[in-house]
Amino acid sequence: MAILVTGGAGYIGSHTCVELLNAGKEIVVLDNFSNSKPEALRRIEKITGKTFPFYQVDLLDQEGVERVFSENQIEAVIHFAGLKAVGESCQIPLKYYHNNLTGTFYLCEAMAKHGCKRIVFSSSATVYGMHNPVPFKEDMPLSATNPYGYTKLFIEQILTDLHTADPDWSVCLLRYFNPIGAHKSGLLGEDPNGIPNNLLPYIAQVATGRLPMLSVYGNDYDTPDGTGVRDYIHVVDLAIGHVKALDYMMDKTGVEAINLGTGHGYSVLDVVHAFEKACGKPIPYKIAPRRAGDIATSYADSSKAKELLGWTATQTIDDMCEDSWRFCSQNPNGL
Repeated sequence: MAILVTGGAGYIGSHTCVELLNAGKEIVVLDNFSNSKPEALRRIEKITGKTFPFYQVDLLDQEGVERVFSENQIEAVIHFAGLKAVGESCQIPLKYYHNNLTGTFYLCEAMAKHGCKRIVFSSSATVYGMHNPVPFKEDMPLSATNPYGYTKLFIEQILTDLHTADPDWSVCLLRYFNPIGAHKSGLLGEDPNGIPNNLLPYIAQVATGRLPMLSVYGNDYDTPDGTGVRDYIHVVDLAIGHVKALDYMMDKTGVEAINLGTGHGYSVLDVVHAFEKACGKPIPYKIAPRRAGDIATSYADSSKAKELLGWTATQTIDDMCEDSWRFCSQNPNGL
């Protein structure tokens, strides 16, 4: 019996594959390489010394998804696959809704057909919207501010309704905050296609000279230095959280929403200065206008993850930046 990892060649997916294999689990990986590269799969094998079946399949390819399930004994799914750029989702909302929702429909239909009713879903802290006080707790009211966020919110509701209709389903909704960092080996890290949407790969590409300057969006927030504060979590801590969530849900049914974060907030400039320390050079930046939909402060209450999963984040902001810099300096042109 194997764990299907959708989007397993992506940033969080690839690190989770490493932790699953290191924990002795069998995996099957599905990815369409829309925001990832085949090299990530080779590096997972290099780090772990283990091989696994891979399918280059888009979740919108219903026959391809069915083939994955018919050719393998899948006992659970960790579902990462989806489009994830907030700004782009506002420009092409129909593509985001069609890709993320329809792909999840086809996945769940194949799961149900083959009697596989355990799923860990890659959700996001974006579902807490703009009006909840920090720290964010799982029982707070949910909302979204952009099409990407709404796809996360809708999929959470769809999976919850799936369990309501069929109580045999076991659903874990992992709401994570801001993953950064890289594998200690320097072999895996965040390597987006095109201009990065997230802070750390953008900083890293400035540090390696691929980009000239970082834009800091807003310095007039009600925060210690005026820049936005976020809960940055090391991607390996996050990956371990997925393994813990999978183990927790294997002999249970129901729906659990669980935050994965450190419980601490760092500003944009905190991260810039930590990265400067890691790489030993200044990171040029300019202040730009705020982005629509950005909130001042976001960080997690992660007590539920500790209570249910026995999981807490262990790595510091310095660890995250050092590991990111190691990956970037060893892979200046990406994977």
